[in-house]
Amino acid sequence: MRTFLPVLLVTLVVASAGAQGSSPAVATAAAALEDAQRAFYNARYEAAANVTLGACSAAPDGLAACELRTAALLFQIKRALGTPSDKEKAWKQCVACPALMAEFHAALARGQALARARLQTHPDDVATLFLLGKLDLNYVWLQLGTVGRKTGWSEYWEARRALDKVLKSNPEHVRARVARGWIDYIVDTKMPRGTRWLLGGGSRKRGLLAVRQAADAQADFFTRAEARFALWDMQIRERDLAQAVVTARELSRDFPDNQELNTFIEAHAPSSPQ
Repeated sequence: MRTFLPVLLVTLVVASAGAQGSSPAVATAAAALEDAQRAFYNARYEAAANVTLGACSAAPDGLAACELRTAALLFQIKRALGTPSDKEKAWKQCVACPALMAEFHAALARGQALARARLQTHPDDVATLFLLGKLDLNYVWLQLGTVGRKTGWSEYWEARRALDKVLKSNPEHVRARVARGWIDYIVDTKMPRGTRWLLGGGSRKRGLLAVRQAADAQADFFTRAEARFALWDMQIRERDLAQAVVTARELSRDFPDNQELNTFIEAHAPSSPQ
């Protein structure tokens, strides 16, 4: 799983917090969201998107579901496109992509509306600020990284400001550290010099350090998984394949059905013990 961020990328910790002792309906929703998280990290993106559809579309507290749904749809589009040299041509030839993109935009708009409405009355709400930032980044990574379209600048700045505000309030916020680390890394490694300046600058080293520290931080199961997937992706980008195999094996113990992890391990350490 190449988490362009993301990955990126993208769990539902906030939604499941406090489910214990709550109403049966809330507990059921939290359990469903946990199922969606597990599907996502096992690279079953369609299943994750399907599980989050109802909550994102209709639930008044569906912000976290919308964030995960956009991430799952992003990875469905990435999978459908593959790794083409000509992204525009690949998009025109992708039969499934337009419908997936429409679903992505619907989930994005719903999530952004929920977050912005909440921030109107609670402008310093850390959970909402973070999820708005992640939604915006999912859009930016989809447009710039996956589809190859130069758009999403307003979402980029909204995300950057939101994440910086989260980290100013709580410097130990693991998911925000990962997301902000991706901004630093991608801006420094993928953008031309002039564009880096326009985007507020970045730092490959700072991004790597942030993600390494986040991967080792104390956190709940899915938050730590997100950080470790980000670390794995960066290790691959850095061509540090020996350490990438180590990270992939750790992840595969928690997510044994993730065939992308298993394929990577087999390709890069075929004779090594599991």
